[in-house]
Parts: sequence; structure tokens; C-alpha cells
Amino acid sequence: MNPDPFNKDEVFKDPSTEVEDFRFGKRVVAVFDDMVSRSVPFYEEMQRMMAEMAKDFAVENTNVYDLGCSTGTTLLGLDPELSEKVRFVGIDNSEEMVQQCRQNFDKAGITRPFEIIASDLNKGILIENASVVVMCLTLQFIRPLYREQLVADICRQINENGCFIMVEKVLGEDSLLNRLFIKYYYDMKRRHHYSEMEISQKREALENVLIPYRLSENIELLHRSGFRYAEVFFKWYNFAGLIAVK
Repeated sequence: MNPDPFNKDEVFKDPSTEVEDFRFGKRVVAVFDDMVSRSVPFYEEMQRMMAEMAKDFAVENTNVYDLGCSTGTTLLGLDPELSEKVRFVGIDNSEEMVQQCRQNFDKAGITRPFEIIASDLNKGILIENASVVVMCLTLQFIRPLYREQLVADICRQINENGCFIMVEKVLGEDSLLNRLFIKYYYDMKRRHHYSEMEISQKREALENVLIPYRLSENIELLHRSGFRYAEVFFKWYNFAGLIAVK
């Protein structure tokens, strides 16, 4: 029996003559939890760290937002750590993800007030009474044209002393180390049993969809948007976690 509780990610297993741009449709949603657990280094530890930090900033009778909530993993991880008087708001631009997130919340028996919304973050965001905002591997999918405005809107609307937690795929600061970090990342995917074809086809599918910034650019973006503090809390080659405080 396969001990893995998730549906196995085989989205890019078969050869394709024309690889389409990556999208969070029904096929990806069905295997998403396996996909991120095998494709993102230390994914469980990053989730634990985000919950640990959110616990210190979440205030009773305020909202905690997860922008790009996908299947709800982050909010479900926050649930046992935060007061029942904290309301959850999950937002994702994929209708299929929103449906799956709602199902996962129902299955988990979430009793706190919550709302899961389908909305395109490229078009802006309305945030109300938020003490914590999380974006886990989401900002990198926002078009660069709209990215700075989105982060500025988060800072402007989040409560004073509220925190913004983000995890991103990042570029190296120079081309040599960037190439090495990418090589180490693909080595990790091979260790997690992705084939060369799967790695190659997913890379091609993401090329015009996932556009990372350098770590320094992300830190500058946070400060430029109005956050008083911005600090790296996690770094693994071409992945980074940052926390910013208004």
C-alpha cells in the first residue's frame, strides 16, 4: 500500500509535443498537495514556521488572510495555533482550488468563522481588519506589472503592527550561483522521484507564468511598500521565506 496520503503528481509524466502554460486547473488541483510536498524544499517546516510566527501576531477579533490559499494547507495549519476569535479569509484565483479548499475545511471540521473567496489578485485586493497576511508561493505568480501595487495595498490595509509572511522562489544574486542553486533544486526533485521529462516539461510550462525576483528585490519591495521591518526567516538555495511588519 502506498503510504502517501495524496494523489500522486503525474501531471507532466507523459511526453507532450506542445507544453501549455501552467495553470491551477482541475488536473493540478487533484494532485497539488503531493506536488508541493515533493517540489518545495522543507515545505512542512515552512508551514510550521509560518504558523509559529502568525501565532505571535494574530489578534483576537481580527482576520488572518491567506492570499493564494490553494487547498487550504496553510490555514489548516494555523487553525490549532490561533484563537477561535480569529477569522480566516482564504483567496485564490482558481475556482477549482477554492472548491477543494472548502471541501478540506469541511472535512477538517473547522469551527471558527471563515470565508474562502475566488478572486484574481492581479486585479487588486480588499483587506479588512487583518493582523496577519500570508502569501505562500503566490507572489511569484502575480504579473510583475501588478506586483508592487499588490504588496503596497497589503501594507496600506493591514492593521498597525500586523505582519505579512511570504514564501517565494527566488533568483540568485549572480548568474553563477543562480545556475548552481537551480541545479541543486532539480537534484532535489530527482530525489523525490520526478523524471527528467517531468522536470523539463514543468520547467517549460512555468517559464512564462512563474516569474521570480531576487531575494534583495523582494526585501526592497517590502520596504518600498511601507513595511517597517523585513527579515528572512528561511533560505534554501532558490527558495526563501520573509516576514515583514507594518
